[in-house]
Amino acid sequence: MARKILIVDDEPNIVISLEFLMQQRGYEVALAHDGEQALQRMETFRPDLVLLDVVMPAMDGYEVCRKIRERSDWNPVRILMLSAKARDVDVSKGLALGADAYMTKPFSTRQLMATVGELLAANT
Repeated sequence: MARKILIVDDEPNIVISLEFLMQQRGYEVALAHDGEQALQRMETFRPDLVLLDVVMPAMDGYEVCRKIRERSDWNPVRILMLSAKARDVDVSKGLALGADAYMTKPFSTRQLMATVGELLAANT
């Protein structure tokens, strides 16, 4: 059974690229374009990993991360935050709210896939 990845980003070009990469590696993928949609997809899709953008309208990735971590039934889900916000305080905030990893944009495909693999391996 394919591992499930939820991609949450409001930038269509990034979503298309990430979706292609993850499907190419055999992952089952669902998409969300904002925080509210992400939380709805969490209920129905039950992902193993969330690729979560930080800067989004209405509800940012930090808030989505916090809401995911509030639910004990979602605790096994790994969260990889992806953001152009690269200051130490941004990374620390994401990790403090419960992200398992934080990667700054731009990132390499190799680096992304290695991190995704590590997070999913830790969630078996």
